[in-house]
Amino acid sequence: MDSLITAAGRALAAGDLLGVLKRVALRDDPPALALRGIAMARLGDFGRAKMLLQRAARGFGPKEAVARARCVVAEAEIALVSRDLGWPAKTLEAARTTLEKHGDLVNAAHARHLEIRRLLLIGQLDEAERALAALEAAAPSGVFAKSARAGSARRAPAPAAPLPPALRAAHELLVAGVAVRRLRTKAAHAALTRAEHAARDADIPALTAEVESAFDALNTPAARLMARGEERLLLLADVEKLLASKALVVDACRHVVRDADSAVSLARRPVLFALARALAEAWPGDVSRDALVARAFRAKRADESHRARLRVEIGRLRAALRMLAGVNATARGFALAPQRAREVVVLAPPVEGPHAAVIAFLADGESWSSSALAVALGSSPRTVQRALDQLAAAGKVQSFGRARALRWVSPPLPGFTTTLLLPGPLPSD
Repeated sequence: MDSLITAAGRALAAGDLLGVLKRVALRDDPPALALRGIAMARLGDFGRAKMLLQRAARGFGPKEAVARARCVVAEAEIALVSRDLGWPAKTLEAARTTLEKHGDLVNAAHARHLEIRRLLLIGQLDEAERALAALEAAAPSGVFAKSARAGSARRAPAPAAPLPPALRAAHELLVAGVAVRRLRTKAAHAALTRAEHAARDADIPALTAEVESAFDALNTPAARLMARGEERLLLLADVEKLLASKALVVDACRHVVRDADSAVSLARRPVLFALARALAEAWPGDVSRDALVARAFRAKRADESHRARLRVEIGRLRAALRMLAGVNATARGFALAPQRAREVVVLAPPVEGPHAAVIAFLADGESWSSSALAVALGSSPRTVQRALDQLAAAGKVQSFGRARALRWVSPPLPGFTTTLLLPGPLPSD
């Protein structure tokens, strides 16, 4: 490899993108095309970056499998950053296998990190956590902090393999991402502290800014607590403490009713959850039958058929919550009676509405296609497109581009983090 390519590679590792382009901008050999493609991607020109990387991959000969695999990994990263979740994951897996086979463990680890980031983005936390554990188990001792999920704040020991600081920072960001979704804030803070040290060693401003943004999510209100007619904001750490307390929590972020010992998911039973939330908001008082009919069935006037249906649904709610609370009839309606808890509260998301999850994804500051949102939400593209059209009509999201290049963006929700609105595992009944 000639000296200019070597110098451009070093500039790329140091985050000096202009230095990369200055050295290889006028060259069309495959290594130069690959370096230009990665530099253009980091500058935000994803379309041109993808084209350059594909040209580079085609230009490498049959004996340069590692170089082609590196191009595939770079293209996968572009797809992930540009929220192209339909990019074939098996292609990245094959490239990672090639890199591992030829001993390029640094780029193989980077490929594994991209796989985990995609799993985290679409809410497959169990798979992401297993992949992180497998990566740490396979790495040489000291490369990654094995105490990441235990919440230790101490720094990782000196690496036993030449993993660059940027890769260690990326790994800790993934560990923190899983911990935040699991509401393990101490573990998340410890991982972000390690990421901050690694980002400082890498001396890449964009990476440092990403770590700072992740820290901000821990210090920004994530939910609203509603109890006894009052409301206050909660940080993620406050939410974690609330869910571990002795209170009966009607969780409107995950549509779950839980106490410290057990949980009942009502995510697929919206009428029951609407009734449970109405009763929890009124606790220790009761709610009239007409108010419950309006809340659960959206009926302006309650007739005899609505009251009959209400009796049926209240019976179903009693059966669903029998281990957590009773639903007692009163003179004018019904009241919630917790079995073990001394307090009943509602955990409400920062933004509510039928399309809150769409807003949560768009609030990450990245541009999304409707197909990528459908993959992340586990919904149909048609349903997501209808939601985007309604949000656009309300002025809450904006689009740019045309046809297959159409992308959707939304400004971050002021003063809130939408972490609790993102998909995650629901407890079983």
